[in-house]
Amino acid sequence: MDPFDAGAGGLLKQPKSVWATAGASVVAFMGIGLVDPILPSIAQGLDATASQVSLLFTSYFLITAVAMLVTGFVSSRIGGRRTLLLGLAFVVVFAGLAGTSGSVGELVGFRAGWGLGNALFVSTALAVIVGAAAGGSAAAILLYESALGLGMACGPLLGALLGDASWRYPFFGTAFLMAVGFLCIAVFLKEQPKPARKTSLLDPVKALGHGGLASAAVSAFFYNYTFFTVLAFTPFVLNMSPYKSGAVCFAWGVLLAVFSVIVAPRLQKRFGSLKVLGGSLVLLAADVLVLGYGSHTAAVVCTILSGAFIGVNNTVYTELALGVSDAPRPVASAGYNFVRWFAAAAAPFFAPKIEEWTDVHIPFVVAALTAVAGAAVVVVRRKALTLPQALDSAPAGGTPTAEEPEPKHTTEDGVTVFAN
Repeated sequence: MDPFDAGAGGLLKQPKSVWATAGASVVAFMGIGLVDPILPSIAQGLDATASQVSLLFTSYFLITAVAMLVTGFVSSRIGGRRTLLLGLAFVVVFAGLAGTSGSVGELVGFRAGWGLGNALFVSTALAVIVGAAAGGSAAAILLYESALGLGMACGPLLGALLGDASWRYPFFGTAFLMAVGFLCIAVFLKEQPKPARKTSLLDPVKALGHGGLASAAVSAFFYNYTFFTVLAFTPFVLNMSPYKSGAVCFAWGVLLAVFSVIVAPRLQKRFGSLKVLGGSLVLLAADVLVLGYGSHTAAVVCTILSGAFIGVNNTVYTELALGVSDAPRPVASAGYNFVRWFAAAAAPFFAPKIEEWTDVHIPFVVAALTAVAGAAVVVVRRKALTLPQALDSAPAGGTPTAEEPEPKHTTEDGVTVFAN
């Protein structure tokens, strides 16, 4: 089946509940990059240093990482719909409070609460979309990945448009949009059956005892350090107005979306997931080095170009996390995310610190080395990552390789958790 087919079960023919959840997902992912183009403005408005402002990412993702151990526990007990609404309520409250911050400490604290809400929402959204979608998981996963890419692209743009007037407005804007998402889900989404088995807090940690899943998580940890060095540190290096910075981040997000949804599945079908992942990580390392040592124009071009490599990596890592182990996929995904989000918390903190200790080039050298380290894990652990259970096909219905079975994106409990 073509997931783009507008007929019954196609991507464009979905219930209102699916579109409501997908729309809220776009806004949720917008929140990740929303502060990118206004980081310098926040620093100036709150009289803070670059390293202090970068803690907005650190607090957000640190809480997100820890919350991955909690989200499955919560959703398996109160249901997907209530978990989504709880997460959205947290985001509305803490995003609104972030806009009222009088100090960088307050803002960092409110972003932590925002991260908890986003973790509850994002970790549950795909499960809900798959359960409510017409046409099975292929169209649902494609729709969710499209929401991710669109959100990552539009977040910086919204931040730039609203942040040009005041750095506070993007936070108020996000709170408003998430409130609309809350109302849409409350009205259009019906509660889905709860999983037959409740998830414990330690299940995701136990799942990491599988060598393949642990390898994917460690490789993704190194990759995420590179990813979030680009996302959180580059705006200070480019030192552009919110509009220009937002335009650069928007172009970056468009490439991320296109390569994640369209290009990556085709590359996987032709070359195999691990070759694509290893090659993309090495190319990302080279791109980051040029970003750090090139001219201002080269830095802008390489920032945008990194979106292509990041899009490919996100797709392949997602499939590995969902299929490389025999653990239920919500549990495997939670364990994988628990590990990798710690790197997303570390990079925004250490990159400006490394600049203070050395110079502006060295944070990008470190980021390049972590990308290479991620590729090295893929090469060394390739046997563990190519078990028969591993996914090596496009999430949107691409053809699997001859030596691997047709992938399934739902568990025996009918629940799937997206790994991105």
